[in-house]
Amino acid sequence: MKQRLFALSILLATTHISLALSAATEIIISVPDQQLALIDRGKLISKYAISTSRFGLGDGNGTYRTPLGTLFVSAKFGDHLPVGAVIKSRAPTGEIVNANAPGRDAIVSRVIWLRGMEQQNRGARDRCIYIHGTPEERRIGTPASFGCIRMRSHDVITLYDLAHIGMHVTVAPKRIADFVQPEEPSLLARTD
Repeated sequence: MKQRLFALSILLATTHISLALSAATEIIISVPDQQLALIDRGKLISKYAISTSRFGLGDGNGTYRTPLGTLFVSAKFGDHLPVGAVIKSRAPTGEIVNANAPGRDAIVSRVIWLRGMEQQNRGARDRCIYIHGTPEERRIGTPASFGCIRMRSHDVITLYDLAHIGMHVTVAPKRIADFVQPEEPSLLARTD
C-alpha cells in the first residue's frame, strides 16, 4: 500500500498536480548527492537532481558559495511563466531560453527565494540565494552555480507548485538517505 501511495505521489508531482503536503514537509538539499528531496516526516515524496555552487559552501558576501543549514522559502516568483522564461531581478524579461542553449546562463522558469534561519546562513536573502531553473541543464548533477541551487526547468516548476512560503529548506553536507526513515516491513510480508 505504501509503495502504491508513493508511486501515486510521484505521478502527481511529475504531472504538475499539486499535492496536499503536510506542514511537516520540508526540502532537503544534499550537497554530496547534488540532489533535492521533498521529505514529509522522514518519508521521501520526490527527488530531483540539482547543482550547488562551483565555489563550495559558505555565506560570505561576494563568495558565490552555497550557504549550509536551515533556511526557509521567503518568496516565490514566476507564476504561470512558460518553461525557459528568463527572470531578471525577480521579473520576467519576455525572453525564452531553450535548455542547453549555447552561451546562456540565465535564471529561468521559476524563482524560490531563500532566507537563512541561522548565523551561518543569515546573508542568504540579501545575497539572492534562490532555487531556480537554469538553461544549463547538462551541468545539473555537478556543482555549477554561483551560490544558488539550480534545477531543470520542469523540475523547478513542479517544486514551485508544491513549495509554500515558510517551508523549511535544509542545505546539508549529508546524503538524502540520512534524512529518510527506513521503510517499515509490510504487515503482509511472509515470515516463514
